[in-house]
Amino acid sequence: MSPKARAVSLFVIVACFTVLIFGGAQISKHKPPIPARAVAPSGEVIFTAEDVALGQRQYLSRGGQQTGSVWGHGAYLAPDWSADALHRTGLVTAGLKRGLTPGAAAGFTQADLAALPAGERGRVQAEVAEELRQNRYDPASDTLTLSPGQVAAYPALVAYYTRLFRDGNDPMSIPAGFVPDAADAKAITAFFFWTAWAAGTNRPGETFTYTANFPFDPLVGNGPLPSSLVWSIVSMVLLILGTALAIFYYLRLRAKDPEHHVKIAPLQEPKPTPSQRAALPYFAVAIVLFILQAALGSLTGHFAVEGNKLFGIDLGMLLPYAATRGWHLQLAVFWIATCWLATGLFIGPAVAGGHEPKGQKALVWTLLGALVVVVVGALAGTYLGVRGKLSGPNGWLVGNQGYEYIELGRVWQVALIAGMLLWLFLVYRAIKPALKAEQDRGGLTHLLLYASVSIPLFYSVGLFYTPGTHIAVADYWRWWVVHLWVENFFEVFATVALAFILSKIGAVGERSATRATHFSILLYLGAGIIGTFHHLYFTGSPLFITALGATFSALEIVPLTLLGFEVYENLKLARSGGNATPWKWPLYFFVAVAFWNAVGAGVLGFLINPPIVLYYAQGLNTTPIHSHGALFGVYGFLAIALMLFSMRNIVRTAAWSDRLLKIAFWGLNAGLAGMIVLSLLPAGIYQLVIAVREGLWYARSPEVTGSAFIHAVTWARVLPDLVFVGGALALLGFVLRAIVLDVKLRRADPADGEAATVRKAA
Repeated sequence: MSPKARAVSLFVIVACFTVLIFGGAQISKHKPPIPARAVAPSGEVIFTAEDVALGQRQYLSRGGQQTGSVWGHGAYLAPDWSADALHRTGLVTAGLKRGLTPGAAAGFTQADLAALPAGERGRVQAEVAEELRQNRYDPASDTLTLSPGQVAAYPALVAYYTRLFRDGNDPMSIPAGFVPDAADAKAITAFFFWTAWAAGTNRPGETFTYTANFPFDPLVGNGPLPSSLVWSIVSMVLLILGTALAIFYYLRLRAKDPEHHVKIAPLQEPKPTPSQRAALPYFAVAIVLFILQAALGSLTGHFAVEGNKLFGIDLGMLLPYAATRGWHLQLAVFWIATCWLATGLFIGPAVAGGHEPKGQKALVWTLLGALVVVVVGALAGTYLGVRGKLSGPNGWLVGNQGYEYIELGRVWQVALIAGMLLWLFLVYRAIKPALKAEQDRGGLTHLLLYASVSIPLFYSVGLFYTPGTHIAVADYWRWWVVHLWVENFFEVFATVALAFILSKIGAVGERSATRATHFSILLYLGAGIIGTFHHLYFTGSPLFITALGATFSALEIVPLTLLGFEVYENLKLARSGGNATPWKWPLYFFVAVAFWNAVGAGVLGFLINPPIVLYYAQGLNTTPIHSHGALFGVYGFLAIALMLFSMRNIVRTAAWSDRLLKIAFWGLNAGLAGMIVLSLLPAGIYQLVIAVREGLWYARSPEVTGSAFIHAVTWARVLPDLVFVGGALALLGFVLRAIVLDVKLRRADPADGEAATVRKAA
């Protein structure tokens, strides 16, 4: 890597992080205030900041974003509580505008509003919006004076949410006794009410709310801002331009490279080191977790049909929706990360030419044991939190932190970071000789080290907030973990790892691999770091966050597609030469990554990412369309590809089964495509149309989520789910068969030193 190229890369990364950190500071500065007290015009205290904080902690400890959503972030079955509380407040206010008493106004419904003559309805809605959007917060006294409509609505909301969480609701998959304590339910109501106030009240001196008029609700005057449309158009133009320029530049460099015309080298009988063979159980554990995750995904989807039941059996409190969905998301991170970490353990000795430090194998086994403890502890803590067993002030330490993908308790979070640091130590000590031998600090070995350092570093950002942190600030740091850690730095690590493996098997030349890796990393980080903001359009952020998020997130789909071109072209070349057979299915899985990166992350991501679309779509079933296509389609297949490349260099050739991999490949791809086309896409579009017409509050109501259409498309998932699980079982069969046969073959081979050690120990 030339000094000039290194300088450019460092400048881009530093500049992007500077913008990201500056944006975070502005989010913290301009976040919606939580008033010390909210009072009626008479001066009576309605609720306090302590009530809001207690309600937030209670909500998060009981599953949080797995039980409905707040400001559009969370689960999709129960309501978006911000939209729900805001619309209910609007209806009570509308009742008052019709001349009803506060008690009677609490019973004013959407049907009553719709029955009014058009002119009267228009007058009422205009007066409701005028009242609710006025900002009555006084920073000097830290006091919020509520409007008459808000004062009348608050006790009605307390009564409604207390009854809902006490008695449960099948269409929302909320079991009876979910929050049995009335005081806790009242505190949760204070939190919901405050989020609704921020969503329906104008920022000081502005004509839009703290959440940029999100959620859409004509009753309270919330509609899309012109800036959302403008920056959506800009993002589309940049996507087309950026993709075209990147592909042009990439192909131009390839055309000048004589290394492009290569053939895949024939496979030699693997001779792994002891620590590389110790990485095999990681892959077995990962695929078991993957199958469990897939099964929980099917169960979680089924809750949309029967609420708290499974074919008539009430699972409400035994296995609640909030627990199964939380497990489903956590397991996705756990199994994918396990595959990637195991790949790092395999690559370390491979980079060093077979060198292995003393005691490496024992430490690899130690790390696996620690990871298993963390996974079991995290899943148990999540479950006990949802069940209310760990919902006290300190329950989040070992229970449920309540935020999607990182629900695990703080103790397990710290333990996982410690495990990652041990993993980093193992990778470093294995590649240390190669680092000394590599003169270029921008070479593949050094890039592997830099990428490995980023894994524990950026996951550690999850320690920067607690369940008591302001939700706008907590969401900012949460997306550092979910977006930067998973979608950027793990991608960087995977790119470096694949570049190394592909260069070793001859799929790409080493110079081409290094150049492509640098180019991809620059695109990942140059677009992805600032692109983090596209998750924060409506979470109490200043408007410039929308401009930055829309602009840079449009470029995020380019990198893996480019490297996918490289693999696909070399796969065709290798097949024409007859040398592709040993690497056929590992390469096919990586081709699947390129396909789903374009479809899942690109097409389906752009279905919701533009601000004007996300304004209506955030919090709907449009998001799972993208998340399934991207999280599994890109990162899941990438994890499997890395696993297969590693195993191809570890297990004996006689232990390999192309037949099982063929079943796994087509089963997983066909199942995923079927889920999206037959179920998720129709459900998402159906909800989106309703959200554009009526508002988020109605699109997320039981009338829609429990409608006959949603039930029908949910049942339509059964066949693709079975096909997908069949592919997953074939993959598990491949991994277990390969490991068992490899052990038998090595034990039967007197020349295998590792086998001799195994026989001696036995």
